[in-house]
Amino acid sequence: MFNVEKFLHSDALNPAMEWKGYPKYNFIGGHNDSESIPIKSLKESIEKIILREGKTLSKYGLESGPQGYLPLRKFISKQLNLSAQIVSSENEILVVSGSLQALDLVNETFLRKGDTVIIEEENYGGTISRLKRLGVNMVGIPLEHDGMNVEVLEQNLLDLRKKKITPRYIYTIPTIQNPTGTVMSAKKREILIDLSKQFEIPIFEDDCYADLLFEKERPPAIKSFDTDGYVIYCGSFSKSIAPALRVGYLIADWSILSRILPYKTDAGTGSLEQMALAEFCEINFNSHIKMLRSELQKKSEAMCYAFDKYFGSSADYKKPDGGIFIWVDMPKKVDTSLLYELALREGVAINPGNEWSINANGKHKMRLCFGNPSIREIDEGIKLLAEICRKEFGLPTKIANL
Repeated sequence: MFNVEKFLHSDALNPAMEWKGYPKYNFIGGHNDSESIPIKSLKESIEKIILREGKTLSKYGLESGPQGYLPLRKFISKQLNLSAQIVSSENEILVVSGSLQALDLVNETFLRKGDTVIIEEENYGGTISRLKRLGVNMVGIPLEHDGMNVEVLEQNLLDLRKKKITPRYIYTIPTIQNPTGTVMSAKKREILIDLSKQFEIPIFEDDCYADLLFEKERPPAIKSFDTDGYVIYCGSFSKSIAPALRVGYLIADWSILSRILPYKTDAGTGSLEQMALAEFCEINFNSHIKMLRSELQKKSEAMCYAFDKYFGSSADYKKPDGGIFIWVDMPKKVDTSLLYELALREGVAINPGNEWSINANGKHKMRLCFGNPSIREIDEGIKLLAEICRKEFGLPTKIANL
């Protein structure tokens, strides 16, 4: 029997677990509301575009070149000008296979082992794991209710300058931050641009959740304040349309994009998906987003109600302003990594906070996604989670209806 272990290097990743379906109460991942997927409109869009332009599938790039389907890039440019005040041309946009590929491409372009980057200290698990794997030094900046603490950021930049260390970029998720849900104020966005220019460090702005603000007005993107080409902007259709479509985009000045593009060696992001999205979005995007926000807000409220009902004062959280996640802070005696393991055995999946934080406080925090479960599943799952937490950690001391 062939033994693959003999051919793996010492730094090989751990083997994948065989997939046996989702847990009954699945609160992990970036899954969205299945009932809100615009199936009928997408079907109509695919039928129209395949008959009109299907022959271009015979060529890589759909006769639009390596940056992606031109009508989709034109829509992105127009839409972001209206919603985020970003002024960009289609030639400054690169369509990618989801925001994770965007992250990988930027990292391949800018980072090597031993480099330093600045990130929010509670951050997207995919970003943290990738930076660790690359051997990159992460400098974490604490978050406040209105985004990154820019005073701490400035002090860290000064300290690094004294050590002759230039961070390769400042990574931020300013709008519906993942996992905390915070929204960076417009004032801080302007300060961040000023610091970027002062210290001559680019900003990597990950804005994949910005379309999902429930009621707050969407602030101008950091990129909208950028007049000198310091910001690399990342967006995605994964959360606004459907995660499995795997279509995202990068926006940057051509001087930057031309250095990123050579690393995209996959012969192009899925062409049919790009064509269908361009056809769909031109007519349906804004009405669909309005409906999706409404459905997600109902689920957000159901999640908050369930935590109040079953965990009471044992769970501290900020009611989400948008998105699909809630970030919960538990008392220090609760180890959410252990809670994750115990809950998973009972069919409840959560994200333990240590995977979403580069500080020790992550040990007693957890991220839960309310996007995909039904309201009934949210209630039942949080009740079961509370029972498991109480049995292992003695918290909550009392659970409603028990």
